[in-house]
Amino acid sequence: MEINKTILALLLSLFVSTFVHETYANKQIHALSRLYKAKLSKDPAVNTSHFEPPKHLHKDKVVLDQTGRKENDKIKKLPGQPYVKFDQYGGYVTINESAGRAFYYYFVEAEKSKESLPLLLWLNGGPGCSSLAYGAMQELGPFRVHSDGKSLYRNKFAWNRAANVLFLESPAGVGFSYSNRSSDYKNGGDKSTAADNYVFLLNWLERFPEYKKRDFYLAGESYAGHYVPQLAQTIIYHNLIANKTLINLKGILIGNAVINDETDTMGMYDYFGSHALISDETASAIRKTCDFSPNAATQPETCIDATNDADYNIEAIDIYNIYAPLCFDGNLTTKPKKTSWQNIDPCSDYYTYAYMNREDVQEAIHANVTKLEHDWEPCSEVLKGWQDSATTIIPLLKEFMKYKLRVWVFSGDTDARVPITSTKYSINSMKLSIKTKWHPWLQQGEVAGYAQVYKGDLTLATVRGAGHQVPSYQPKRALSLVKHFLRGKPLLDSSKG
Repeated sequence: MEINKTILALLLSLFVSTFVHETYANKQIHALSRLYKAKLSKDPAVNTSHFEPPKHLHKDKVVLDQTGRKENDKIKKLPGQPYVKFDQYGGYVTINESAGRAFYYYFVEAEKSKESLPLLLWLNGGPGCSSLAYGAMQELGPFRVHSDGKSLYRNKFAWNRAANVLFLESPAGVGFSYSNRSSDYKNGGDKSTAADNYVFLLNWLERFPEYKKRDFYLAGESYAGHYVPQLAQTIIYHNLIANKTLINLKGILIGNAVINDETDTMGMYDYFGSHALISDETASAIRKTCDFSPNAATQPETCIDATNDADYNIEAIDIYNIYAPLCFDGNLTTKPKKTSWQNIDPCSDYYTYAYMNREDVQEAIHANVTKLEHDWEPCSEVLKGWQDSATTIIPLLKEFMKYKLRVWVFSGDTDARVPITSTKYSINSMKLSIKTKWHPWLQQGEVAGYAQVYKGDLTLATVRGAGHQVPSYQPKRALSLVKHFLRGKPLLDSSKG
């Protein structure tokens, strides 16, 4: 399928122009801009229309001896952390011995009932952004970093209240994950990432055999809208080939997810218009004159002028949460600032960066920094190419419904980059029958969001007042959402209590 270079150029301009404040959102913009640059400069294979699961990952060939590794990975205590009763682990899983490719993971067991609660893997997107930086330390992990960059405080709405939670830095070149083969940093892509993530899971489960038969769920946000479904399909494929359950996958949960290029783009501009970020005239011109379909070759001047106008109007806001403050002073403080679970500090990226680059922290979490020729970064500056990126993962969602896999898609409703409008357009394109119509779901008598359930076990849910990183902005509602998902329990209509 031919690349629509004009559309990609417009998007690239939009991403680069908003790269002003070095916060999470802008790091994510930078990562996405690199992907679109790759789509523009590489051959058409970069822009594949459908994802096929990586094959030939036979268990006996890729699983290495894990004897004694679990005990060595146990983290005694993170520097500056408050007391907790659950165990933590961190370390490396070798993905490819000959290439010297190894992925770093951080694992927190459930606060209670770890023997019975499910296992959940969380992936952040980018491509190239760290699940340790965001998922673990700024979103759903048990701790967050104080403004002093050296001490931690508890996240009382951490997801290890609902599951045993595993965070993975993937692919190689992200966070503490590395390869001895420099070409791995240039030749990444959707397919190789799915293959490596699958090999990681097989080996990790060998290291932690008590979780081999445990109910397993995949979750993530943003470009993990590619990672999660692609890994899920790889798991299903190899379970079928082996004629047995190698990984006991039960469902996937993706938030503000990049899942369909065409509808993601149109939905973004429609969101701009419906939230007064651009004028009615600009929004109308984009809708009438721009063609965001993969087959479009060029765009008229009217479309280009309108998208440039949109670009100008959103320059000084964080389009990953249109109502959030920006970070203008990322300097560390001598004493920690007062914290609030209701309002995450917009400068948290700086605090996390400082903390993860401390020598005592890296030693405590077993990070092998001798393999890195750079500082640990929230989003990788090492990855230089992305070889394949599916235009859509909608076919995978349809496939999962055939296998009765639980599929939940959620959206923070103040995110303008991958907004609820984009997600709605993508789900609507599947033409599914509605099982439970659009309705509010409640938390302690207050509307926490809205939901709609489709026949085939697909749920679409919003989280009210949350940006792109839902657990950062609405941690209490995010925890309620994941508890409902893991239990297979519908989000309740207000009329039903």
